[in-house]
Parts: sequence; C-alpha cells; structure tokens
Amino acid sequence: MNRKTKGKNSKKGKIIMNERKKKTYLNIITLLLFTTILFFITIQKVETKKIDVKVGDTAPFEIRATKEIEDKIATEKLKAEAANNVEPRYRLSPSVQMTMKNNIKEFFDKVRKLQADETLTLSKKVEVLGEESRILLSKNEYYIALRLSEDELDNFENTLYDLISQIMGVGIREEDLEYEKGNIEKTFETIDLSENEKKLGIALLTSTIQPNKFIDEEATKRRKEEEIAKVEPVIIKEHQVIVRKGDVIDSHTLDLIRESGLLKEKDGYDRRTVVGIVILILLLQIIIFGYIYLFNREVLEGNMLLILIIIITTIILISEGTYNISPFIMPVSTAALLIAILIDIRLSLIVNMFIIFILGFMLKLDETIIAMYLVSGSIGAYMVTKQQQRYNILINGLLIGISNVLTIVSFGLIKKLEGIDVIAKSGYGMLNGLFCAVLTIGTLPIWENIFKIVTPLKLLELSNPNQVLLKRLLLEAPGTYHHSIIVGNLSERAAEAIGADPLLARVGAYYHDIGKLKRPYFFKENQLGMDNPHDKLKPNMSTLIITNHTKDGIALAKEYNIPEEIIDIIAQHHGDTTVSYFYHKALKENESKEVNIEDFRYPGPKPQTREAAIVMLADSTEAAVRSLKEPTKKNIEEMIRNIIKGKLQDGQLEECNLTLKDLNTIANAFSTIMMGIFHERIEYPNLELAKDKGEL
Repeated sequence: MNRKTKGKNSKKGKIIMNERKKKTYLNIITLLLFTTILFFITIQKVETKKIDVKVGDTAPFEIRATKEIEDKIATEKLKAEAANNVEPRYRLSPSVQMTMKNNIKEFFDKVRKLQADETLTLSKKVEVLGEESRILLSKNEYYIALRLSEDELDNFENTLYDLISQIMGVGIREEDLEYEKGNIEKTFETIDLSENEKKLGIALLTSTIQPNKFIDEEATKRRKEEEIAKVEPVIIKEHQVIVRKGDVIDSHTLDLIRESGLLKEKDGYDRRTVVGIVILILLLQIIIFGYIYLFNREVLEGNMLLILIIIITTIILISEGTYNISPFIMPVSTAALLIAILIDIRLSLIVNMFIIFILGFMLKLDETIIAMYLVSGSIGAYMVTKQQQRYNILINGLLIGISNVLTIVSFGLIKKLEGIDVIAKSGYGMLNGLFCAVLTIGTLPIWENIFKIVTPLKLLELSNPNQVLLKRLLLEAPGTYHHSIIVGNLSERAAEAIGADPLLARVGAYYHDIGKLKRPYFFKENQLGMDNPHDKLKPNMSTLIITNHTKDGIALAKEYNIPEEIIDIIAQHHGDTTVSYFYHKALKENESKEVNIEDFRYPGPKPQTREAAIVMLADSTEAAVRSLKEPTKKNIEEMIRNIIKGKLQDGQLEECNLTLKDLNTIANAFSTIMMGIFHERIEYPNLELAKDKGEL
C-alpha cells in the first residue's frame, strides 16, 4: 500500500471517527434535553394537580376524586349507627332465684320453729321472728305467718316457690323491678288464697325479689361487631364530586381532598418529591434507551429517529388534557401505533409501557386504566405492522376499542362495579380506539415526510402507476417502464425467498431506471423502429450518457421527494460495473491506443443492502434473458447463473449481506419468474377469414 493510499485511508478513518463523536454528542444532548423536558412535565403535572385550601375556605372550582377513595368519616358514622341499633344481649342469673327461695325457706323454717315452741307467747314469737328474720315485714304480717296451720304453711310455701319460678324464669331487668313488684299484687289476685295469705305473699315476694336479668357484655359486643362488619365502606368513586365550586370546605371534605392526593401541603416543590422524580425518570431512561442501544442501535445512528421517538412521547404526555373528559379516552396507544409503523414493533411496546408508567404516576391512574392501555397498545402494535392500506388502521382502531371494552368489563366484573358505570367506561374505551386510529392516519404522512421514513404504506403509494414519475415512464419511455415492471416482479420474488423486504425491492425496481427519462431514446428498449443514436457517437460519449442515467435518476427522485431508500437503489443498481459494449467498441476503434477501463464504469457505489443487490441482479437478468434468441428453460437458467456469477466475481456483491446460499435461492426465484414470462405458446393455424366466417 503506497503512502497516498494510506493517507486517504487515514483521512477517511478520521472523518468516520469525527462523525461518530458528533453523533454521540448529539445523542447525549438530545437525551439530556428529553430528561429535562420529561422532568418538568412530570413535576408540573404532579404539583398542579394539588390544591391549596384549608378548612373554612371556599372551593375555587369543582373538585373531583382522582381515584376511588374511602370516605372514612361516613363509613365510621354508618358503623356507629349499626352498633347503636343493636339491642343489648341479656343473660339470666340463676343464683338470684336460688337466693330468693333460700331466704323464703329460712323464713318459713323459723316460723315452724317458733310455732313449735310452746314456752313463748304469740306476741313474743312475733318479736323474735322480727329480730331473727332476714325478710323485714310488718308485725301484722308476722302474726299472719305464725297463725297459719302446718298444712296451710306448707301449701303457702309451695305456692310461693311456684310463683318465684314463674316470675324469675322470664327474667327481671333492674329497670323493670318496680314494675314487676306491681305485677305481684295482680298475680295474687288471681290465686285462690285467703286475704291474709295474699297479703303475706305479696310482702314476702316484694321484699325478696331482685333483678336476675343482666346485660351480657361479651354477647352484646360480639353482636355489635357482627353488625359493624356488615357495613360496606363508603367509596367515593373516581371523578365523583368531592366539593362543588363555592361550597365551604370543612374538615371532612379536606380529608377527602387529601386522600385523593390533591391537597397541597407545602409551598413550592417538595425537595423529596423532586429527588424521587429525578431518580424515577433516570431509571426509566436507562431501561428504554438501554433497550434502544442493545436492540435498535440504528435509532441512535442518525439521531433523527431518536428525536422522532422523543417528540411522539412528549406529545402524548402533554396531551393528557383529554383526562378531564375521561381517563379512558387519552390517545396513549397512538404512540405504539406510530412507532410500530415508523420504526419497530418491539420498540413500540417498550415506549408504550414507558408512557403508561409516567402517566400512571402523574395522574394516579388506577389499575383498570393502566391495564387497558397496556393491552390496547400491545394489540395495536401487533396488528398495524403488516398493513397494506391506510384505511386498515381504522380497523385496527376498532380492534383496539374492542380490547379496551373487554379489559374494562373484566375489571368491572372483578371489582363488582355497577353496570351503568361499566357501560359508560366501555363507551369511552371504544371511542379511544377510533380516536387513536384517526390520529395515527392523520399524522403518519407528517412523520413520514419530516423524518424521511419509508413505511410499507408509503411504498404502496409509490408503487401506484398513477404516480407522476411512473406515469411519465410509461408515456415517455414505455420500453423502460415494461422492463422496470418485470425487474420489480423478479426483485419481489427473490426478496421474499431470502427474507429481505419484498415491497422495498419491488418499488425500488420500479424507480431504478427513472433517470432514462432525460434521454429515453438513447436506451435500446425504447428504440422501436428508429436508428440507434449511439452509432453516431464516440464510445466515451455513449458511456457518459448511459452511466449518467443513475445521476439523472437521483436528481429526478430528489425533485419528486422520493425516499432515500429508493434513491440508494437508483444509485447502486449498477454498482461500479463496466459498460462492456462501449468498452469493447472503444478497444476496436483504438487498437493503437491504450483504453482505460475506468472511463467505462458506472460511478457506483456498490450495492449496500440486499434489496439494492437484488435489483442489480434482476436488472441484468431481465436484459440478458430478453436478448436470448432461444429462451429455453436450460438457456434461461444458465444465463441467470452466469449473470449472478459475473457480478460476484466482479466484486459487486462484496458490500451487501448476501450469502452464497442466498444467491442460489435468488437464481431459482428468477428462473421461476422468467419461465413464466417466456413460456411456450401454441401456434394458431392460419385460417382464411372467409372460411372462418362460414363462407364459401
């Protein structure tokens, strides 16, 4: 390697290094800018959602709950009411009844003992009974007791025991004691006893009766707890009004505002909140841009795709104004749809989760909304990648809406929500899907044109025969147009066979020769019934005209805003191959002079992608096979493989990613298509017109 070559390589290496550094710096600046924007969006949303009010203030506007919260004060009030409505539970104390009977038995035992003592007078017996008896009665009542006969005493005593069992068996509460004493008199009126016995019985029972029915604290407490447990918490539903504009805020409503996370506790930004948000954003940045670096590094190469992602993400984050209508209608899935179409489906799923996480944090979204956006964004990204028409995105929007409805219904069943609430949310969910589809269709051309991104939908539009350049090609260079169509068919089939982009290959083939529009009749396929103008030109001039069709094609493509991917195919479809015909013509005309082969080469570059290489091979194959005098299967296959072998040996395929296996697959694909074009046809007999009409 000479010094000149080394110097060129060294200079080229420095340029590449400088370009890489420039891209790295731009990416770092872009990421820092995005982090700053994201921080201020997040902190503003978190803080502006908070309201600076206190007890006694008038509500500046209608305040609604940001999430489902429990009204603890109302719940506690219901619990207190439930506890107060519980009737006390009572228990009977058997010892009270036993004590009464024992006291009465002791009284009658003393009466019997005194009756048997003949040494004492009746008055003395009355005096002794009054002193020794635990039951305090009047002297007259003691006289009545002492005058009863033995049988009367026994019967009377048994009657009292029966009455005690009857009265105390029902139970007497302390507050009912006086009432029960009054009932004793009424009870004795119905019993067949003498007046003296009734009087004595009433006195004995009213003196000994005691409450035996007491509150059972444990049972009552248990019962209250059971009733309290039955009380459902009072739930303030999301978007339910906490306080209306102009109403005075009391301690109750202030607690509800605080529970909703809407109460501003301090002036300015809370330092801890700021630090927490910064850490959270940095962690999310590491996840999403780490993924890009590992799996979608092409996003970082040109910087524009990174800016595209950041712009789409930022727009979705700041468009949460629709949250005020309903959190179920925010166009979150639009980001997933756009990034799936414009860049990559896997990256769209990561960005979708990133946006949902940030929105969930900023707006305190509940699990139903978060799940809905995760599911719908993922389904939308899956479905939108293979679309062939823009209106199909509307169908995707419908599918997103259906997935939203199913998610809402599933969570409604799990959380046992009211039917009307689920229906309302489902309506917003369906509108969300259609809203996202409309936004995607409406903004997709903007992203395609600003960021020069070629989507399948854009390629399909470019393949329309009514496109200006294709229409001009048909009218001004029909031979080239026909050639391009066949090259497109060859390229598409080969690209499908090796796993390249068949749509890009086909559309690239349609436009690869548009440069021939500048001088269409200098190319053989357009010279029908006319002289070849190259017969009057020098080989060098002819070569210049022929090779310039790539430059002319690039200029036309840029004039008509054809995407860079197609322009690359136009520039690379001949590589730096030699225009052999005019080179050999020059050799014949200048036998005595040396002919420089470099003067007869295309400017290049060589194909850099599989699609550009396929178009090169298809272009040469179509022209070569068309020149065959006997296009048999054997001749066609032999010609195709010779063309591919020639390009390989000439080094034209060394800068693309085609393998030898791919080249063999491409040859087979070309053979299939070319055999379909040059298939054998039956020879129709030459019948006389008169006979064909049935005439003699």
